[in-house]
Amino acid sequence: MINITQLTAGAMLSLAATGALADGVSDGIIRIGFITDMSGVYADGDGPGGAEAIRMAIADAGGEVAGHKIELLVADSQNKADVSSALARNWIDTKKLDLLIGGTNSAASLAMSAVAAQKKRLFITSGAGASAFTNEHCNPYTIQYTYSTSGLARGTGSAVVGQGGTSWFFITTDYTFGHELERDTSAVVERSGGKVLGAVRTPLGVPDFSSFMLQAQASGAKVLALANAGRDLINSLKTAVEFGLTQTMTPVALTGTLLDIHALGLELTQGMYFSVPWYWNKNQASEAWSRRYEKKIGRIPTYGQAGDYSAAAAYLNAVRQTGTDRSETVMAWLKSHPVNDFFVQNGVIREDGRMMNDMTLLQVKKPSESTGTWDYHKAVATIPAEEAYGPLSESTCAYVTHPVQ
Repeated sequence: MINITQLTAGAMLSLAATGALADGVSDGIIRIGFITDMSGVYADGDGPGGAEAIRMAIADAGGEVAGHKIELLVADSQNKADVSSALARNWIDTKKLDLLIGGTNSAASLAMSAVAAQKKRLFITSGAGASAFTNEHCNPYTIQYTYSTSGLARGTGSAVVGQGGTSWFFITTDYTFGHELERDTSAVVERSGGKVLGAVRTPLGVPDFSSFMLQAQASGAKVLALANAGRDLINSLKTAVEFGLTQTMTPVALTGTLLDIHALGLELTQGMYFSVPWYWNKNQASEAWSRRYEKKIGRIPTYGQAGDYSAAAAYLNAVRQTGTDRSETVMAWLKSHPVNDFFVQNGVIREDGRMMNDMTLLQVKKPSESTGTWDYHKAVATIPAEEAYGPLSESTCAYVTHPVQ
């Protein structure tokens, strides 16, 4: 647990704010905004399901905090930074928004984070993975809650190299998220003794991966690294199978999820490694919540959707404990109290805004190993949070006071 005295003036969080109960809830209503991909390539992994997860958190809080009603606003980011920032600005200015939760697409969430910082509103990104949130684009009002590209890279990259995957070729979605995922994974591969033989950048939502797979095939690499997500990941892996690449290359889904495996089937994905911050049957509490969610949505949640719930619940608890929705006060409380729920145990929000949650390396089961629908993977290893995300001393966040080594 981090003691509140560890928070610095550079973080712009007043120590006195943690005890400020007199501020109260502005205008008597707690408003949460959720902007994510509701209809595009990432919609299945977050989208309407993420919104439902937040509604569950609000319902579990009783629909109010200390008599103050909780409202949820939801909008489609369209995977566009300008659309997302405009929505964020409008909600803060006209709707008196208290908390903004950003879903998938790092470029969109980075734009929202900048607006929230300017307006001094709390922003939590659940579905966006760019490491920039806690490095060059960090700010005192942003939390990266669920995972990051560095966490995915350190879990999967070293494991695959250790299994003999010593040469890599990347299929990379061409924007911030893909670039950082390729960069972070390449660094891990090379530190582990492997080599990167090439990469190709693909437009978000591209319908045809044929030409990109030909380049991968020509590289002679042992590993086909898919630095993309959602429907792009599914379509690229389907194309790899059609071209016979999976017979000569080991596919690695750097952002693989249960839904991707479900869509593709165990025959195509068996043996594949991927890292996650959470999975639906990790423990009894995870499975119980996931079954509740399944009754509402008709399928098991992704880690992004579980993160949406946990982030909203943690915020509402902080408001309840402090008696205010003032951003600085709530952030100070969150950074001084660990989160314990079905999603994370002893999850500390670090000074740079990084939620320190362990990662798990999973491997897809063989069809013969599965007991039925959703029983698709097995845990191989746990990657402790500091190993997954690196120590605070490595952060390039401008307002962080680095500990003396």
